[in-house]
Amino acid sequence: MTKVQNEIQTPSALPGTVPRHFLTRTAPFMWGGMFLVMAAAFTLELSLGSVWIPLKSVVAILLGRVDAAEDWRQIVLLFRLPKALTAMLGGAALGMAGLMMQTLFRNPLADPFVLGISSGAGLGVALVVMAAGGLKWNIFLERAGLAGNISLVLSAILGAIAVLGIVLGVARRVESNLTLLIVGLMFGYITGAAVQVLMQFSLEHQMQSYITWTFGSFGSVTWEQMGVFAPVVVVGLAVACALVKPLDALLLGDGYARSMGVNVRLVRSWIIGGASLLAGAVTAYCGPIGFLGIAVPHLARILLKTSEHRRLVPAVMILGATLALLADLISQAPGTQMALPLNAVTALIGAPVVIGLILRRRHMMEADG
Repeated sequence: MTKVQNEIQTPSALPGTVPRHFLTRTAPFMWGGMFLVMAAAFTLELSLGSVWIPLKSVVAILLGRVDAAEDWRQIVLLFRLPKALTAMLGGAALGMAGLMMQTLFRNPLADPFVLGISSGAGLGVALVVMAAGGLKWNIFLERAGLAGNISLVLSAILGAIAVLGIVLGVARRVESNLTLLIVGLMFGYITGAAVQVLMQFSLEHQMQSYITWTFGSFGSVTWEQMGVFAPVVVVGLAVACALVKPLDALLLGDGYARSMGVNVRLVRSWIIGGASLLAGAVTAYCGPIGFLGIAVPHLARILLKTSEHRRLVPAVMILGATLALLADLISQAPGTQMALPLNAVTALIGAPVVIGLILRRRHMMEADG
């Protein structure tokens, strides 16, 4: 085997990678820092809010000690802890869905929202909400119980798969990734129009419930609903972990992946299914949360300086969970009774940070050149 062939088959040859010895030296500090920031964000999520709870009391409540105040115990265990876990799972899921979409289409702009997955999931949820027999959102879920939770998730997932399936059908007829992105955006507009038509034939409180849902929130998942939400997300993340090697191969093109023995058609189906599962579940319970799907993979690549998925996959999970926790923390406006729309926070706070990191990376590359 020639030296060139060896270089192609080594992970260091993937686009955007740096020498392995650099990764080896910096990896412990990078991973340790990411874990510490995530742990700090999780702790602050439990402590801060309209009611400030001291960190010592939060730890005592989590450890099951009886010396903590009962009202604080109720706030942490019934409200803040499920919300924090939902934020971690939701952020990891959206980041992973974005990573799989960007790798599948080899396009840095790809994410569940741009390609219509989130829009399709939103249409599925709208059909459930508008057809809930005149019941409000929370009342419907409460009365339907587990069956209502499962039907909600399935409707979102099926809507996501339907839209992305159509987009992929169009992808077989066009070669340009830009054209494919435009097609995905057009299907997003179509599903949005369908939702607006449904709203015209819905009751006022149904429309209000749906509009509130579109703002995005991690605080709507109860412990009962967590029994459906968490397993679905875990299954989707497990699918992504199992696709690490095929995802690396797809980075260098379908032809290279086939030469490495990858069944591209089968892998593409698994990627679509996994991304739809993740985006559909999060959209169903938390709303169409933007920014995280497209930004988290880029942040992971910038911080780790690699495109290897065996490093990117766990990093995306950690960074997605961390950013979701921080965004939710800011949206609560700690110390006040006011709550900001989560989507507004993710866009206004996160997008400038990503732009700054990308410009900084480009400046460093130009300086090295």
